[in-house]
Amino acid sequence: MTNANSTTNQQRNVENAARAKNPLESVPDTSHFTAKNGAEYKLYCRAKGDMDAKTLKWAFKLAERNVSPFYKALEMGWQPKVKQNDLNKKWARYLVATDKSGESVAYTMFRFDMDYGHSVLYCYEMQIESSSQRQGLGKFMMNALEQCARHWHMDKVVLTVLKNNTNATAFFKAIGYGLDETSPDILEKAEYEILSKCI
Repeated sequence: MTNANSTTNQQRNVENAARAKNPLESVPDTSHFTAKNGAEYKLYCRAKGDMDAKTLKWAFKLAERNVSPFYKALEMGWQPKVKQNDLNKKWARYLVATDKSGESVAYTMFRFDMDYGHSVLYCYEMQIESSSQRQGLGKFMMNALEQCARHWHMDKVVLTVLKNNTNATAFFKAIGYGLDETSPDILEKAEYEILSKCI
């Protein structure tokens, strides 16, 4: 009975978070970031339906620039229509960072979901323009998602990373992410890993 109650509570938490227009609104210190080099960024969180077409197009192009080489080196290959479709899901939430001039420089795309019996904030995409990388912005944005997950009582933050993208894997492991119990095992010969961090 306790397990059933626990699952019901987790589902309710996911539904409450998913209903929020801006799930980061009540999370303090997530709207501004000053980088190591002194660059200042503003951050906003919106549902996909509230995003403008120009920003969504930029998000796809940035993903294409950053990760298509890794996909192309794998058996699965780069499938632009699949990626574009993923980024335009109705349930998608975006956390976007803009620079001083108002230009978008980084984003994470995420959702709240039940995953193998756990309430999770699932980070589907994390992309940063090369000019804004290695300044602490990625770490700040992941921390914002973790605080958001904690605020809405999620169990963990989950994400998928390509095995051949060693820099991304190293980054996530450096900020406390480890192999999730749902990650495919060696025998499955998957080209990706599922990482997670308990909240």
